[in-house]
Amino acid sequence: MIHVRQFKKSFFHALRGIWIVLGTEQSFRLQVSVAIVVVVFAWELHVSPWAWVVLLLLIAAVLTLELLNSVFERIVDTLRPRLHPAIKDMKDMMAGVVLLVSLFAAIIGGIVFWPYLFPLFLRL
Repeated sequence: MIHVRQFKKSFFHALRGIWIVLGTEQSFRLQVSVAIVVVVFAWELHVSPWAWVVLLLLIAAVLTLELLNSVFERIVDTLRPRLHPAIKDMKDMMAGVVLLVSLFAAIIGGIVFWPYLFPLFLRL
């Protein structure tokens, strides 16, 4: 059985976590800003429902990985405050994961938006 009070408490803890990342992590704020631009762009261009699905999945993937990267960095910094070469490598690899997904999201986003933008470029 679902306990509503516990569910609400968990939900608010999750929102607090997102709020903390928004307040402390510049990269996350940048990714959220890009996501907002993409959503506005998609709305204005009246993209298809499947394009919305793709774009929202990409946004979710990038934001989730950015949040996980922030959590990972905090855990590592807490457990090992002095930077060890292996720790630096792990943090760089995690940042690389976010970068890789972000780059592919941008490429896929370009592919999704291309059919909507190409006719606009032809009018110029």
